[in-house]
Amino acid sequence: MNDVWSPIKVGKLQLPHRLAMAPMTRSRAKPDGTPSDLAPEYYAQRATMGLLITEGTQPSDDGQGYLATPGIYTDAHVAGWHKVADAVHTAGGRLFVQLMHVGRISHPENTPHHRQAVAPSAIAPGVDMFTIKGMQAIPEPRELTTAEVRQTVADFAHAAARAVEAGADGVEIHGANGYLVHQFLAPNANQRSDEYGGSMENRARFAIEVARAIADAIGPEKTAIRVSPGFPAGGIAEGRDNDDLYRYLAAEFDKMGIAYLHVLHAGNDALLADIRKGFGGVLIVNRPGRKREQVGSDVAASLADMESLGAMALANPDLVARLKTGAPLNEVRPQLFYAGGAEGYIDYPAIGPE
Repeated sequence: MNDVWSPIKVGKLQLPHRLAMAPMTRSRAKPDGTPSDLAPEYYAQRATMGLLITEGTQPSDDGQGYLATPGIYTDAHVAGWHKVADAVHTAGGRLFVQLMHVGRISHPENTPHHRQAVAPSAIAPGVDMFTIKGMQAIPEPRELTTAEVRQTVADFAHAAARAVEAGADGVEIHGANGYLVHQFLAPNANQRSDEYGGSMENRARFAIEVARAIADAIGPEKTAIRVSPGFPAGGIAEGRDNDDLYRYLAAEFDKMGIAYLHVLHAGNDALLADIRKGFGGVLIVNRPGRKREQVGSDVAASLADMESLGAMALANPDLVARLKTGAPLNEVRPQLFYAGGAEGYIDYPAIGPE
């Protein structure tokens, strides 16, 4: 049995404890996708979390879905993220940039090129999203050609290399929450007839190729991925019909020796246990709505090596100190999650040094 405050090695990084900050979209990037000038302070404030996983960061123009999300594929992006990485490292933390290609969860008005979104298949998700003109239905995407799928794999690898160039300690592939990688995994979003669709192995191929390409580019010890088995987001409907695919993925990622596998746990305890058995590396578990009194429970039960926390870390820059001392937590202000500016971003108070 492990204690959440015991140290752990992730890739080649030695971390002081087993809590990570979960990736959280904050919608505060500049119009060109460069991180906000406030981003270095935001992330550095939370450096005692040990491992910080950034907000979803697009690897290409096609990867953007939401307004004011950052990228990591241009020189300006690299310069902006370098300031973030430097600030985090100076504060004693470690930074993994999450690479998020949204696939069909996009709208032409939200992207730099204003083109139709791309996806495994031309199937609209059936949900709305916020645009510059307010809430609108997400239109039908364009199906990627086989050559474009391979180019998208290359885009991920290029973005990973640029993240490391910017000083990041590694990258996490966003394979969850209904975005592009998850769309390839889900039968109701992927009806392709080439080698990326149909069988379980074919639907898993894109995720595996992205992970392998990134591992080849920056090293497996700097490569990670987040998945959300059975999580119904963005029109994805897997239920438990896709459980064997995640068992297969866990074994494939284990062979690669990646830094960690990050699971958004939707309640299928048997599947989580099987993933735990199939993946021998560091397993991070994120439970939506985890309460303060539940922090450390998955580590203590050996269901996870680490736990990631979202809103608690967002609202408490000194969360580690508060958890250790029993100090009260700040009230979360959801209405400011995506509001832009300093309010609800860098103005959450700290209680003082740990």
